Amino acid sequence: MQKIGFIGIGNLGLPIAENLLKAGHQLKVYNRTREKALPLEKLGAEIVDSPVAAIEKGGIVFTLVSDDAALRDIVTPAFLAALGTGGVHASMSTISPVTAGELAALHKKEGSIYIASPVFARPEAAAAKMGNAAISGDAAGKERIRQLLLDGFAKNIFDMGTKPENANVMKLIGNFMIAGAMELMAESFVLAEKNGLDAKAAYELLTTTLFTGPIFRNYGAMILNREFEGERSFKASLGLKDIDLVLETARNSYTPMPIANLVHQRLLTVLSKGRRDADWVALATGALNDAGLK
Repeated sequence: MQKIGFIGIGNLGLPIAENLLKAGHQLKVYNRTREKALPLEKLGAEIVDSPVAAIEKGGIVFTLVSDDAALRDIVTPAFLAALGTGGVHASMSTISPVTAGELAALHKKEGSIYIASPVFARPEAAAAKMGNAAISGDAAGKERIRQLLLDGFAKNIFDMGTKPENANVMKLIGNFMIAGAMELMAESFVLAEKNGLDAKAAYELLTTTLFTGPIFRNYGAMILNREFEGERSFKASLGLKDIDLVLETARNSYTPMPIANLVHQRLLTVLSKGRRDADWVALATGALNDAGLK
């Protein structure tokens, strides 16, 4: 078992860190809000006071933070010096491919390795180790973190090649497709309701035959039951951030994405109404409101 650093204990970071500790790994944990990391002490984690203090020279450190700016704040010259030659930084955050490429170059210059390993999972799936990981970067670095990803959250690991930013492109594609699927389901269930068809019957037929994946089953149920607000696992603000990154990546590669523009507007509308506690599935309220439904 390994002694590793873990930076970022949010809704997703907490179950992953818990799983690593339960698998027997030793963790040095840093979170900007220290109190959120305290539950991990009971499982044997050492809570430290800075990102640099979480690092073992030549070792492995995971980061899972909200956005590009937060990650750039962590990867300081002191961070890179502490990681040292041969150290591996596995970034599990959903960030811009441009940022991933720039950070990879900084690590390489200092003799360490940057691996992109964004998480495909909501917290409950991560806790059950039913998530998926996309990884890209140096082959040796990927091999060093593979078992840790399995121990932490992943049922499957998909290798996206040696270009560090590839896994982040993949993550953005995945999140775009989830958002698109939510819009598709919202419009479909609205069509059912407006024409006197029981939307639940439509949901059951579709999600047990043609559209059986967990996105359709799980998010479809949330849309059907109007589960848009409250203590949610993935905030609408983070969803908007991710779709912003999708559109930025599309602009950089001259890729028209009209559906991405639509779901971006849906999320922007949710947040414009001050719904800070909304899950990103609340983008489905756009189709409901447009049709005069609630």
